[in-house]
Amino acid sequence: MQPAPTTSNRGILRYSQGREKFSMNRLIPSPDLRSFITHYWLIAWDLRGQNSYRQEVLQHPGVNLVFERGKTCVHGVRKGRSSYLLQEQGEVFGILFRPGGFYPFLQEPVSSLTDQSVPLDSLFDVDRNALEDTLFSMETGSDRIHVVEQFLRNQHPKRDPQIETINEIVHYIIEHREINRVEEIAVHFGLSPRTLQRIFSLYVGVSPKWVIQRSRIQDAVELADGGVTPEWSKLALDLGYYDQAHFIKDFKTIVGSSPHEYATNGLN
Repeated sequence: MQPAPTTSNRGILRYSQGREKFSMNRLIPSPDLRSFITHYWLIAWDLRGQNSYRQEVLQHPGVNLVFERGKTCVHGVRKGRSSYLLQEQGEVFGILFRPGGFYPFLQEPVSSLTDQSVPLDSLFDVDRNALEDTLFSMETGSDRIHVVEQFLRNQHPKRDPQIETINEIVHYIIEHREINRVEEIAVHFGLSPRTLQRIFSLYVGVSPKWVIQRSRIQDAVELADGGVTPEWSKLALDLGYYDQAHFIKDFKTIVGSSPHEYATNGLN
């Protein structure tokens, strides 16, 4: 199994600091599951004798299934920041589903999972402890992928063309920073705003407007984490904001500090 081609750490806050605390690897799914899954991710840490470390993330619009001994859960999209406390020694194995990609497994509105973490065996008929034991007894990423892919295939998900449409829309939002209105997206894809909202609630769990805002803030964070403080007023306009004040308000609400504070603290 080869590492996934993407090396983007988009959404991981202060990644340059975090990578000193943990190691991360991403792997691609087998061809028959790629219509549902973005990638697998493996994180391991050893902080024995050190202070604990809290890693914060601005989540993508995709559900995560995270395997951890005694804690395996399905995590819906978090509208705010999500965080994980790393302490002592540990490892997790995660599956990031494509936007809409978890719907064929859930078969009910994905919005029911938004801002929720649900134990795996609450959603699927599975012995969670046995699955964890099998998964973490495997030493290689390839072997672990084989275990989780057998579990996923046993759920018999059906391909859904709506997932491809949703991912085209999300990609369009990411690539066109100037877009800031749902109506613009609806017109481009020949959908009514109401239909677009309904599709995203059913398949993704968050609104198209949320995806626009999250993508813009992730863009800003990536630039701030790059070591060069941007010209915030120009960046606000580049990201489709009408003015700098609205951009700063959104950034502070989502990230927890102003753009300048975030960039400055990241250089310390």
